[in-house]
Amino acid sequence: MGFRARVYAVVRQVPEGRVVTYGDVAAAIGSPRAARQVGWALAALSDPTVPWQRVINAQGRISGRGEVGRAVLQEQLLVQEGVGFDDSGRCDLKALRYPLQPPELYGDDAF
Repeated sequence: MGFRARVYAVVRQVPEGRVVTYGDVAAAIGSPRAARQVGWALAALSDPTVPWQRVINAQGRISGRGEVGRAVLQEQLLVQEGVGFDDSGRCDLKALRYPLQPPELYGDDAF
């Protein structure tokens, strides 16, 4: 299974109201230095079953990268799930971070 499919499979494991970082996803798929590529894979996403909004940066913030509309949508979706942000745009990453399992624990059918 390709890189994007592995990213999407891992992101599907993140429950509502919880978040992970791009680096968390990269590490979970066995590519710990590929956080940026995880972001690119999520930006290219067309599958509505992948909760892309639950992936944020390591500072607990949404990474808009010039796509203001997508960043606003991501924050709205997360707030609807119960993820709050402070005045500086950060969520409580310590409290809300979901512990991803190594890929082998998802089983062969996950990828």
